[in-house]
Amino acid sequence: MSSPVGVAAAYFELGQVIVLALLTGHAVVNAALLRRPARRPATVHALVSVLLPVRDEAHRVRPCLQALLAQESVPRLEILVLDDGSTDGTAEAVRALADDRVRLLTGATPPPGWLGKPYACHQLAAAARGDVLVFVDADVVLGPTAVAAAVGLLDGFDLVCPYPRMVAASPGERLVQPLLQWLWLTFLPLRAMERSARPSLAAAGGQFLVARRAGYERAGGHAAVRGAVLEDVELARAVKRSGGRIALADGSEIASCRMYTSWSGVRDGYAKSLWASLGSPAGAAAVVSMFLLLYVAPVALIPVAPWAGLAGYLLGVLGRIATARATGGRALPDALAHPASIVIFGYLTARSFRLHRKGSLSWKGRRVDTLTP
Repeated sequence: MSSPVGVAAAYFELGQVIVLALLTGHAVVNAALLRRPARRPATVHALVSVLLPVRDEAHRVRPCLQALLAQESVPRLEILVLDDGSTDGTAEAVRALADDRVRLLTGATPPPGWLGKPYACHQLAAAARGDVLVFVDADVVLGPTAVAAAVGLLDGFDLVCPYPRMVAASPGERLVQPLLQWLWLTFLPLRAMERSARPSLAAAGGQFLVARRAGYERAGGHAAVRGAVLEDVELARAVKRSGGRIALADGSEIASCRMYTSWSGVRDGYAKSLWASLGSPAGAAAVVSMFLLLYVAPVALIPVAPWAGLAGYLLGVLGRIATARATGGRALPDALAHPASIVIFGYLTARSFRLHRKGSLSWKGRRVDTLTP
């Protein structure tokens, strides 16, 4: 006869598998419902302003700007590049490529209360003339119809994020970067986010954002998120607060992005933002504990409860495969290391909060943890 402890353990294992099956099923449904840009977008007749903030990006601004200059189906296109205090020759690299569609601006030092990127984007938006604003980071390379296709996604929305395909080459990148798409496809109800007016139900990626100027200004623009480490998410929330609508889309066929090129880049990049993303240490501890329980514990269960442990592990892997295939990522063999990815996510989270508590977080020579996110 089974002991009470054995019965409780069996129910726990069954419950864990059910929860994992529901989460993986949610990711599969989200992947099927994910908005995607048109393969052959219509010509955009509105004036479109592409806004590119750069700070020490001489090593990668060239492919980004070349791709912007090669855009099709946007006859009224202006490109504004703001050099935000670069010391590596970024401005010279821009001048070498620029034609009459490009304006190179010299950024001012952020005033008190502003972080660097929100202030750079604020200056760009103020100088832009377009009815549509397209914010692009220097690590993004757009396909030739990307801007036109992204503008087409605005139908019914004020702000849309066509999430680029994340390029990951080194082991550290391949273990961590796919978690970005996996997180929002697994845990964020996309269609409910679009319909809901709740600002808390919002997501965005600042690498590639397209906004109606009227909606952007009604939300207060980047001035409304001047001190936000996650200015992209906070901007999406500001749009919602002002009565606007937002959406996420799969931009993997029209844009690619390699955020970091080494483990040190991954480690330091996530250190500056995870503390702001997860809110409080208690909230972060709860999230990391849940992830470890759901996605790492099944591996430890395999020797003692093979069916539950293996089922839990494979459901986690299946979720990663589904989200990778939906967003242009590498499915296998990377998805097989999902438990290791979760462990690394826990380490990065703990490191981010530790450095934030010490007041030692910086990015490109500027402090990033001195203001409220």
